[in-house]
Amino acid sequence: MKKRLMALCLILVFVLSANILFMASCSGPAKKELILASTTSTADSGLFDVMLPEFEKISGYKVKLIAVGTGEAIEMGQKGDADVLMVHSRKAEDQFMEEGYGSVRKDVMHNDFIIVGPAEDPAQIKGKSAVDALKAIAESGSLFISRADKSGTHNKEMSIWEKAGITPEGDWYTETGQGMGETLTITQDKQAYTIADRGTWLAMADDFTLEILVEGDSSLFNPYGVIAVNPEKFPDVNNEGALAFIEYVTGEKGQALIKDFGVDKYGQPLFYPDVIK
Repeated sequence: MKKRLMALCLILVFVLSANILFMASCSGPAKKELILASTTSTADSGLFDVMLPEFEKISGYKVKLIAVGTGEAIEMGQKGDADVLMVHSRKAEDQFMEEGYGSVRKDVMHNDFIIVGPAEDPAQIKGKSAVDALKAIAESGSLFISRADKSGTHNKEMSIWEKAGITPEGDWYTETGQGMGETLTITQDKQAYTIADRGTWLAMADDFTLEILVEGDSSLFNPYGVIAVNPEKFPDVNNEGALAFIEYVTGEKGQALIKDFGVDKYGQPLFYPDVIK
Protein backbone atom coordinates (compact mmCIF):
# COMPACT_ATOMS: atom_id res chain seq x y z
CA MET A 1 0.00 0.00 0.00
CA LYS A 2 2.78 2.39 0.98
CA LYS A 3 4.68 1.62 -2.23
CA ARG A 4 1.54 2.33 -4.25
CA LEU A 5 1.03 5.68 -2.47
CA MET A 6 4.66 6.63 -3.03
CA ALA A 7 4.38 5.74 -6.70
CA LEU A 8 1.22 7.83 -7.03
CA CYS A 9 2.93 10.77 -5.28
CA LEU A 10 5.91 10.54 -7.62
CA ILE A 11 3.61 10.48 -10.63
CA LEU A 12 1.72 13.50 -9.26
CA VAL A 13 4.95 15.43 -8.68
CA PHE A 14 6.11 14.58 -12.21
CA VAL A 15 2.82 15.71 -13.75
CA LEU A 16 2.78 18.96 -11.77
CA SER A 17 6.41 19.71 -12.65
CA ALA A 18 5.79 19.04 -16.33
CA ASN A 19 2.73 21.27 -16.22
CA ILE A 20 4.68 24.10 -14.59
CA LEU A 21 7.42 23.82 -17.20
CA PHE A 22 4.84 23.75 -19.99
CA MET A 23 3.10 26.84 -18.63
CA ALA A 24 6.41 28.64 -18.30
CA SER A 25 7.35 27.81 -21.88
CA CYS A 26 3.98 29.02 -23.15
CA SER A 27 4.18 32.31 -21.30
CA GLY A 28 7.04 33.54 -23.50
CA PRO A 29 10.18 35.35 -22.35
CA ALA A 30 10.59 36.06 -18.64
CA LYS A 31 11.37 39.74 -19.26
CA LYS A 32 8.85 40.75 -21.88
CA GLU A 33 9.56 44.46 -22.45
CA LEU A 34 12.39 45.37 -24.81
CA ILE A 35 13.57 48.99 -24.97
CA LEU A 36 14.74 49.93 -28.47
CA ALA A 37 16.46 53.30 -28.91
CA SER A 38 16.62 54.23 -32.57
CA THR A 39 16.69 57.14 -34.96
CA THR A 40 13.84 59.47 -35.85
CA SER A 41 14.70 58.84 -39.50
CA THR A 42 14.02 55.12 -39.14
CA ALA A 43 10.80 55.76 -37.25
CA ASP A 44 9.60 58.58 -39.55
CA SER A 45 10.05 56.36 -42.60
CA GLY A 46 7.41 53.97 -41.23
CA LEU A 47 9.75 50.97 -41.21
CA PHE A 48 9.14 50.16 -37.56
CA ASP A 49 5.36 50.31 -38.07
CA VAL A 50 5.81 47.19 -40.18
CA MET A 51 8.82 45.58 -38.54
CA LEU A 52 8.01 45.72 -34.81
CA PRO A 53 4.55 44.09 -34.84
CA GLU A 54 6.00 41.14 -36.76
CA PHE A 55 8.91 40.82 -34.32
CA GLU A 56 6.57 41.03 -31.31
CA LYS A 57 4.34 38.35 -32.80
CA ILE A 58 7.08 35.79 -33.36
CA SER A 59 9.22 36.57 -30.29
CA GLY A 60 6.76 37.31 -27.49
CA TYR A 61 8.51 40.58 -26.62
CA LYS A 62 6.75 43.93 -26.37
CA VAL A 63 8.97 46.62 -27.85
CA LYS A 64 9.10 50.10 -26.35
CA LEU A 65 10.45 52.27 -29.18
CA ILE A 66 12.23 55.51 -28.27
CA ALA A 67 12.89 57.47 -31.47
CA VAL A 68 15.62 60.08 -30.99
CA GLY A 69 18.77 61.18 -32.77
CA THR A 70 21.62 58.69 -32.95
CA GLY A 71 23.64 60.71 -30.45
CA GLU A 72 20.86 60.60 -27.87
CA ALA A 73 20.22 56.90 -28.55
CA ILE A 74 23.89 56.15 -27.92
CA GLU A 75 23.80 58.21 -24.71
CA MET A 76 20.85 56.09 -23.56
CA GLY A 77 22.94 52.99 -24.21
CA GLN A 78 25.84 54.46 -22.24
CA LYS A 79 23.52 54.86 -19.25
CA GLY A 80 21.93 51.43 -19.59
CA ASP A 81 18.56 53.07 -20.34
CA ALA A 82 18.01 50.96 -23.48
CA ASP A 83 18.45 47.28 -24.28
CA VAL A 84 19.25 47.56 -27.98
CA LEU A 85 20.16 50.39 -30.37
CA MET A 86 19.54 50.78 -34.10
CA VAL A 87 21.51 53.80 -35.26
CA HIS A 88 23.50 55.28 -38.16
CA SER A 89 26.77 56.90 -37.20
CA ARG A 90 29.53 54.35 -37.68
CA LYS A 91 32.28 56.34 -35.97
CA ALA A 92 30.12 56.79 -32.85
CA GLU A 93 29.04 53.13 -32.99
CA ASP A 94 32.65 51.92 -33.12
CA GLN A 95 33.56 54.14 -30.18
CA PHE A 96 30.56 52.78 -28.23
CA MET A 97 31.82 49.25 -28.80
CA GLU A 98 35.47 50.09 -28.02
CA GLU A 99 34.45 51.60 -24.69
CA GLY A 100 32.63 48.40 -23.74
CA TYR A 101 29.07 49.75 -23.78
CA GLY A 102 27.97 47.30 -26.46
CA SER A 103 28.36 43.52 -26.53
CA VAL A 104 27.31 42.79 -30.13
CA ARG A 105 27.15 45.04 -33.22
CA LYS A 106 26.00 44.02 -36.68
CA ASP A 107 25.35 45.80 -39.99
CA VAL A 108 21.64 45.91 -40.85
CA MET A 109 20.91 48.08 -43.87
CA HIS A 110 21.82 51.26 -45.70
CA ASN A 111 20.43 54.02 -47.83
CA ASP A 112 21.87 57.45 -48.55
CA PHE A 113 21.62 61.10 -47.63
CA ILE A 114 20.44 63.76 -50.04
CA ILE A 115 20.52 67.54 -50.09
CA VAL A 116 17.12 69.05 -50.77
CA GLY A 117 16.08 72.62 -51.39
CA PRO A 118 13.69 74.92 -53.24
CA ALA A 119 13.07 74.31 -56.93
CA GLU A 120 14.50 77.72 -57.88
CA ASP A 121 17.79 76.67 -56.20
CA PRO A 122 19.12 80.15 -55.29
CA ALA A 123 22.60 78.80 -54.41
CA GLN A 124 22.80 76.86 -57.71
CA ILE A 125 23.85 73.59 -56.07
CA LYS A 126 22.04 71.14 -58.35
CA GLY A 127 24.35 68.40 -59.56
CA LYS A 128 27.33 69.52 -57.46
CA SER A 129 29.24 67.33 -55.02
CA ALA A 130 28.10 67.51 -51.40
CA VAL A 131 31.14 69.57 -50.40
CA ASP A 132 30.77 72.04 -53.28
CA ALA A 133 27.04 72.32 -52.60
CA LEU A 134 27.56 73.36 -48.98
CA LYS A 135 30.28 75.80 -50.06
CA ALA A 136 27.85 77.39 -52.53
CA ILE A 137 25.11 77.64 -49.89
CA ALA A 138 27.46 79.35 -47.43
CA GLU A 139 28.97 81.71 -50.03
CA SER A 140 25.52 82.77 -51.25
CA GLY A 141 24.12 83.15 -47.74
CA SER A 142 21.17 80.93 -48.69
CA LEU A 143 19.17 79.63 -45.74
CA PHE A 144 20.24 76.20 -44.48
CA ILE A 145 18.34 74.24 -41.82
CA SER A 146 20.36 71.90 -39.58
CA ARG A 147 18.99 69.26 -37.23
CA ALA A 148 21.74 70.17 -34.73
CA ASP A 149 20.75 67.24 -32.54
CA LYS A 150 23.89 65.05 -32.62
CA SER A 151 22.00 62.58 -34.81
CA GLY A 152 23.61 60.49 -37.52
CA THR A 153 22.27 62.98 -40.05
CA HIS A 154 23.72 65.91 -38.12
CA ASN A 155 27.07 64.12 -37.78
CA LYS A 156 27.12 63.57 -41.54
CA GLU A 157 26.30 67.23 -42.17
CA MET A 158 29.09 68.42 -39.87
CA SER A 159 31.61 66.09 -41.52
CA ILE A 160 30.81 67.65 -44.90
CA TRP A 161 31.14 71.19 -43.53
CA GLU A 162 34.51 70.15 -42.15
CA LYS A 163 35.62 68.83 -45.55
CA ALA A 164 34.45 72.13 -47.05
CA GLY A 165 36.60 74.04 -44.55
CA ILE A 166 33.58 75.98 -43.29
CA THR A 167 32.25 76.58 -39.78
CA PRO A 168 28.52 77.14 -40.40
CA GLU A 169 27.25 80.15 -38.48
CA GLY A 170 25.33 83.34 -39.09
CA ASP A 171 21.80 84.39 -39.98
CA TRP A 172 21.71 81.99 -42.94
CA TYR A 173 22.27 78.92 -40.71
CA THR A 174 19.35 77.76 -38.54
CA GLU A 175 19.49 74.95 -35.97
CA THR A 176 16.26 73.16 -35.10
CA GLY A 177 17.30 70.60 -32.47
CA GLN A 178 14.50 68.48 -33.97
CA GLY A 179 14.14 65.13 -35.72
CA MET A 180 14.23 64.57 -39.46
CA GLY A 181 10.51 64.93 -40.11
CA GLU A 182 10.22 68.19 -38.17
CA THR A 183 13.39 69.57 -39.78
CA LEU A 184 12.10 68.81 -43.27
CA THR A 185 8.82 70.55 -42.44
CA ILE A 186 10.68 73.66 -41.26
CA THR A 187 12.85 73.56 -44.39
CA GLN A 188 9.71 73.45 -46.52
CA ASP A 189 8.11 76.33 -44.64
CA LYS A 190 11.21 78.50 -45.05
CA GLN A 191 12.04 77.25 -48.57
CA ALA A 192 15.57 76.52 -47.44
CA TYR A 193 18.18 73.76 -47.88
CA THR A 194 18.84 70.76 -45.65
CA ILE A 195 20.43 67.31 -45.60
CA ALA A 196 17.98 64.41 -45.18
CA ASP A 197 18.08 60.65 -45.25
CA ARG A 198 16.37 59.27 -48.34
CA GLY A 199 14.00 57.01 -46.38
CA THR A 200 12.34 59.86 -44.48
CA TRP A 201 12.31 62.00 -47.60
CA LEU A 202 10.49 59.39 -49.66
CA ALA A 203 7.95 58.84 -46.88
CA MET A 204 7.18 62.58 -46.65
CA ALA A 205 7.99 64.00 -50.11
CA ASP A 206 4.36 64.30 -51.18
CA ASP A 207 3.93 67.01 -48.54
CA PHE A 208 6.70 69.19 -49.96
CA THR A 209 7.57 71.35 -52.96
CA LEU A 210 11.27 70.93 -52.17
CA GLU A 211 13.39 68.95 -54.64
CA ILE A 212 16.38 66.63 -54.43
CA LEU A 213 19.28 68.74 -55.68
CA VAL A 214 22.35 66.69 -54.68
CA GLU A 215 22.52 62.90 -54.54
CA GLY A 216 24.78 59.99 -55.40
CA ASP A 217 27.94 61.42 -53.81
CA SER A 218 29.93 58.66 -52.06
CA SER A 219 30.23 60.88 -48.97
CA LEU A 220 26.43 60.67 -48.58
CA PHE A 221 26.39 56.90 -47.94
CA ASN A 222 24.22 56.10 -44.87
CA PRO A 223 24.74 52.70 -43.16
CA TYR A 224 22.73 51.50 -40.14
CA GLY A 225 23.91 49.18 -37.37
CA VAL A 226 22.19 47.33 -34.52
CA ILE A 227 23.88 47.03 -31.11
CA ALA A 228 23.07 45.07 -27.95
CA VAL A 229 23.88 47.05 -24.79
CA ASN A 230 26.49 45.18 -22.74
CA PRO A 231 24.91 43.18 -19.87
CA GLU A 232 28.29 43.02 -18.13
CA LYS A 233 28.13 46.80 -17.65
CA PHE A 234 24.38 46.90 -17.07
CA PRO A 235 23.07 43.63 -15.58
CA ASP A 236 19.45 44.83 -15.70
CA VAL A 237 19.28 45.18 -19.49
CA ASN A 238 17.17 42.70 -21.42
CA ASN A 239 20.06 40.99 -23.17
CA GLU A 240 18.03 38.00 -24.36
CA GLY A 241 15.52 40.33 -25.96
CA ALA A 242 18.26 42.44 -27.54
CA LEU A 243 19.91 39.37 -29.08
CA ALA A 244 16.52 38.15 -30.32
CA PHE A 245 15.92 41.51 -32.02
CA ILE A 246 19.38 41.47 -33.60
CA GLU A 247 18.78 37.95 -34.89
CA TYR A 248 15.45 39.08 -36.35
CA VAL A 249 16.62 42.26 -38.14
CA THR A 250 19.71 40.54 -39.57
CA GLY A 251 17.89 37.29 -40.32
CA GLU A 252 15.91 36.15 -43.32
CA LYS A 253 12.53 37.59 -42.27
CA GLY A 254 13.78 40.98 -41.15
CA GLN A 255 16.08 41.43 -44.14
CA ALA A 256 13.32 40.46 -46.59
CA LEU A 257 11.01 43.00 -44.96
CA ILE A 258 13.67 45.71 -45.27
CA LYS A 259 14.28 44.80 -48.93
CA ASP A 260 10.60 45.10 -49.84
CA PHE A 261 9.65 48.05 -47.62
CA GLY A 262 8.44 50.99 -49.68
CA VAL A 263 8.67 49.34 -53.10
CA ASP A 264 4.91 49.11 -53.62
CA LYS A 265 4.33 52.76 -52.67
CA TYR A 266 7.46 54.53 -53.92
CA GLY A 267 8.69 52.24 -56.67
CA GLN A 268 11.95 51.72 -54.79
CA PRO A 269 12.99 50.46 -51.35
CA LEU A 270 13.60 53.02 -48.63
CA PHE A 271 16.49 50.93 -47.30
CA TYR A 272 18.73 48.18 -48.69
CA PRO A 273 19.54 45.10 -46.55
CA ASP A 274 23.21 44.48 -45.81
CA VAL A 275 23.08 40.81 -44.76
CA ILE A 276 20.77 39.15 -47.28
CA LYS A 277 20.94 40.83 -50.69
